[in-house]
Amino acid sequence: MDINEKTDLFLSVVQSNKGIIYKVANSYCKDVEDRKDLVQEIIIQLWKAFDDYNDNFKHSTWMYRISLNVAISFYRKESSRKKISNPFTDGIFNFPDNDGIEDKETDLGILQQMIFQLKDFDKALMLLYLEEKPHKEISQIIGISESNVATKINRIKNSLKQQYSQLKTQ
Repeated sequence: MDINEKTDLFLSVVQSNKGIIYKVANSYCKDVEDRKDLVQEIIIQLWKAFDDYNDNFKHSTWMYRISLNVAISFYRKESSRKKISNPFTDGIFNFPDNDGIEDKETDLGILQQMIFQLKDFDKALMLLYLEEKPHKEISQIIGISESNVATKINRIKNSLKQQYSQLKTQ
């Protein structure tokens, strides 16, 4: 395949799966400029890895794997460079009582912040789970067994439920 064909194929694959890149970037970066940098870095790494793409996997699986690895590395670099705000201590979770009325947007925001605070691997796992990816595909992307995927997801969900319950009773 010549360079023009390779470029066209790459652009087609990225265009048809661009949502993956943006979802990963949004999950790992709060800051808009950091998100833009991460998206750019993901695309660069996808291009570098394009020659090694294995046809046994779907393009989306390949893109998730690379995107998550780049995001985790990027997040670690940025975390050491910047002070990360902690929603538990920054008052993000201190919201007024709604007289028993659940505000779904607030609850989703809380859940998103709780997921953002997970360890990198757990965050990647939950991102794929929330995308409703089958356990088999998650295991291929993350590189662990299907049964381990199910176990880890259940543990993370239970931990998030417990944290959420504690926040709601405060």
